[in-house]
Amino acid sequence: MPSILIRRLVIALLVLGLAGAVVWWSKRPKPIAVVLAEVGQGRVESSIANTRAGTVEACMRTKLSATMGGRIEILAVKEGDQVKKGQLLMKLWNDDQQAQSTLAMTQVETARKRQIEACTVAANAERESQRQTDLFKQGFISSSRDEQVRAEAQARRAGCEAASADVTQTLARVAATRVEQKRTVLYAPFAGTVAKIVGEVGEYSTPSPPGVPTPPAIDLIDGTCVFVRAPMDEVDAPKISAGQTVRISFDALPKQSFPGTVRRVAPYVSALEKQARTVDIEATLDPGTAPPRLLVGYSADVEVILAVRENVVRVPTSALQEGNRVLVAASDGTLQERRIKTGLANWEFTEVLEGLVAGDRVVTSLEREGVKTGAAFVVDDKAKK
Repeated sequence: MPSILIRRLVIALLVLGLAGAVVWWSKRPKPIAVVLAEVGQGRVESSIANTRAGTVEACMRTKLSATMGGRIEILAVKEGDQVKKGQLLMKLWNDDQQAQSTLAMTQVETARKRQIEACTVAANAERESQRQTDLFKQGFISSSRDEQVRAEAQARRAGCEAASADVTQTLARVAATRVEQKRTVLYAPFAGTVAKIVGEVGEYSTPSPPGVPTPPAIDLIDGTCVFVRAPMDEVDAPKISAGQTVRISFDALPKQSFPGTVRRVAPYVSALEKQARTVDIEATLDPGTAPPRLLVGYSADVEVILAVRENVVRVPTSALQEGNRVLVAASDGTLQERRIKTGLANWEFTEVLEGLVAGDRVVTSLEREGVKTGAAFVVDDKAKK
């Protein structure tokens, strides 16, 4: 009888133990699925990038407008045309100015003929004065006669000089009319491409007065020479100087980047309303690796390379927590916190000076719920793929 009771008691204890094990197993913390990255060796760069998208700009670009308003008479080009330096682009109606120029040229001819007449008379009067002076010296005429002839010669000479001044004045008037005509004509200041034309033949073209943003008549671009202008945060500006290496990428050319060089750093800070203060930099592409054709106006990003380290232990920057802490995958299946000492860093990799060695695995999915020190983990193979 006692043996039966003992057997039943043992069975009951086993059942209770099994039930407790089942309850514990069902309520135990489940391992957290995490993404791991292996610490390795490689290149690490310290760099800074623009705060807003940069822009591809032409080395030479001009927005042309006539310096006076008028009706468009000749539009010698169309959008997209390639033009040469000095080529006629647009002409406003200026028949009235041409008539003024013709009138001024006829006045020049009249003034020149009057000059010839006056100067011929003056020369003759001077010769006569010389003859009268010789006669006075010989005693054939009185001194009053000599003085009278000399005064008349001087008056004739003054008339000649006045006629010459009239010629100069009429020539200046011709030059002024030609200047007025040039105000109605647009020529290409350099070879380039006509990007945009505002206005058609017969329409009135208005120049842009100071302070009034009137669209230009013709936008001319030299697309053979381009550079990238990009705004950098004012805090980073002291780190940038001409000659530094940059990487340039374009939205129009995804998954590509091109080497270049900083050519200029603006000597002032731009303060745009409701935006951060920035300093513009200009970067040029290296000739041998530049894309075959860049359109002016493309958006671009510029990354300035400040320093480079080769073959150093590095960890993905996404694995870093505040205070230079990382979560390391321990051999017992749990996550362990480790503090490290860092060197150069960018958005992709951070140099590790102390605390990790090549081959360690760190967590990069820190945003997932439950990822903390001591948590059990499993590797998220789907995220790897």
